[in-house]
Amino acid sequence: MDELRRIDLNLLLTLHALLAEKHVTRAALRLHKSQPAVSHALAQLRDHFDDPLLVRREGRMALTGRAQALIDPLAEALGTLNGLLSARQFDPAAERRRFRLTLSDYSSRIILPPLVRYVRRHAPGIDLAISQASRDAMLAQLVDGEVDVALGIFPDRPETIHVQDLFSEEFVSLADRATLPAKGGLTLEQFLARPHVKLALRPDSYDEIEKALGELGLQRHIAVALPHWSAAVELIAGTDLILTAASRTTGAMQPHKALRRFKPPFALPSFSYQQAWHARREDDPGHRWLRGVIRACSEPGA
Repeated sequence: MDELRRIDLNLLLTLHALLAEKHVTRAALRLHKSQPAVSHALAQLRDHFDDPLLVRREGRMALTGRAQALIDPLAEALGTLNGLLSARQFDPAAERRRFRLTLSDYSSRIILPPLVRYVRRHAPGIDLAISQASRDAMLAQLVDGEVDVALGIFPDRPETIHVQDLFSEEFVSLADRATLPAKGGLTLEQFLARPHVKLALRPDSYDEIEKALGELGLQRHIAVALPHWSAAVELIAGTDLILTAASRTTGAMQPHKALRRFKPPFALPSFSYQQAWHARREDDPGHRWLRGVIRACSEPGA
């Protein structure tokens, strides 16, 4: 117990944030403290452990070997203390809290309606703040603590970002049925000869469809690029345009009698739609509850 008497336990919380973020400013954001306060705490920690803990290497901050060795035992110790001191369980019906989500137009249509209905029914004190961003921006917002959960596809992500698969998806193509054969779809040559609609926040983004065509040495002509799936559907009817998108996106298009779905004439792998969060939120009871609700609301028919 002698070592415990020599250190303020709040410094261990700061150390945990610094080891996770490897960045003083982001650690301050995570702890809801000022940057000077965290810098002062880092100086105290360096003195206590007789080690710099964080050093600058190649233009960025990195952990020393001593700091790296502290990660697991510190997380285990703080987890044990947190469980010991927890006075109550998370009660969604009584909780007052605001969660920040970032999601695409697609998931806003598929997941958000059942999620809002569930929250209003079972947790009326929970508020949801929704934003939209590109995939890279979503990951950056998670790392910087600007959002709690991101919904999307995250094949490449930092180690600190955790993900959970929500459901499997596949791509389908959609066009005005008057421009398609009576049965079946289009050949690859016919497909590439037609103009296309691209759904993306950034018109010049290189998405899964472009990647698959690029691997074949091919490229499609993008006549219209926009971020709104509902508008994309509306503008296809009566034109020669083709839209290729996730199947659950087009599942809500039954009222559009002029349109028909068909299988793209080249291999497009299925993909997992995911929810992502930062490791710092992993053991937050409220955050765990939210992730469970999102998972349930992503089921077909939810």
